[in-house]
Parts: sequence; structure tokens; C-alpha cells
Amino acid sequence: MRTGLTKQEKTTDIWFDEKEPLIHIRTHNTDLKKRLAAYAGQHPDQCRQTDADPETGCMEFVIRKGRFSFRLTAPYNEERREAARQYARDSNAADRLK
Repeated sequence: MRTGLTKQEKTTDIWFDEKEPLIHIRTHNTDLKKRLAAYAGQHPDQCRQTDADPETGCMEFVIRKGRFSFRLTAPYNEERREAARQYARDSNAADRLK
């Protein structure tokens, strides 16, 4: 979708406080919008779309705390990276993708 916004202007804002039971999400990110819209369709009691701006492609959602999470992953060290490479070679992962 062409919105006239630069990538820097296409933001995702996530805000909540300790009192409210809801998390507010405002995003231009297409994948996140699709995932939240699908979740809202399946679980309307937990998540709902509150606004959309077709001109900018932005959508807003509210979702119950405990339903949305951030996943933090540790960076791979060289040993772990090499083990992943070796596993891919041994299991012919590239051949299965063709």
C-alpha cells in the first residue's frame, strides 16, 4: 500500500500502564496488523480493532494484558551458530526447500 509515508514515519506504538487491563497498539506494520486482525476475529473478547486510517495504512487495536508479549532472544554465539550450520548441512535443509 502506498501511503506517502517514509519507512521512518511508519511506526508502531505500544502503550500500557500498570492500572489498565488493556494494551493499546497503533501500527503501520502490515504483518502485525494482519496478525492482530486475525486474533481479534478469533477472540473478540480479548482483542478488538478500535480505529483504522486508510490514507496512512495505520490501524489501532486494544488487547488484554497477558495476550500480547515480547520475545527477547539472546544473540547466537559462534558455537551455537556453527551447530545450527552443521545441523542444516546434516539434515539437507536446503534440499528440502527446493
